[in-house]
Amino acid sequence: SEGENPVSFSQEQLAKAKEDSSVKAVILRIDSPGGSVTASEIIHDEVMRFKAATHKPVATVMMDVTASGGYYVACASDRLFAYRTTITGSIGVIMQLFSLQGSLDALRMKTYAIKSGSFKDAGSPLRDLTPLEQDYFEGIVNDFYGRFLAVVAAGRPNLVQDRIRELADGRVYTAEQALANGLIDE
Repeated sequence: SEGENPVSFSQEQLAKAKEDSSVKAVILRIDSPGGSVTASEIIHDEVMRFKAATHKPVATVMMDVTASGGYYVACASDRLFAYRTTITGSIGVIMQLFSLQGSLDALRMKTYAIKSGSFKDAGSPLRDLTPLEQDYFEGIVNDFYGRFLAVVAAGRPNLVQDRIRELADGRVYTAEQALANGLIDE
């Protein structure tokens, strides 16, 4: 994307705040529909390390959208604030794949993959997934989803695991709904 890399920018800003004795707290302003699992985890973990090292409070102010990976990052904060018009939640993980096999068949085109292992072309758009590959990818998504649920549980200690699972079906919430469900503080 254009502009500053959000992972690097967050790391740099937290490093500055860590070294600056005049900084008494950090406010994260998040406006994000989400992003990669890894980027979200890096920023979340960086905030957690900052809090552990400095004992300075961290609050998140949610802007237009703080969903999916944005909410993942926000869960590192001590307090979550949202505007009445904020959309948040979307707790879940998605992997989107597509297959052109039907189109290739209609065009009477064949593709070939020379590969070093049976899963090397798993997810290729040039053919349909096999049931084994479907299970494989579902396992990856479920592993990441389990991590996301653990992050929400740690960041929202007043929510019980069963309630988090009910809320974590991928839907977004208005700020009012998020407040009523314990996903934000104010």
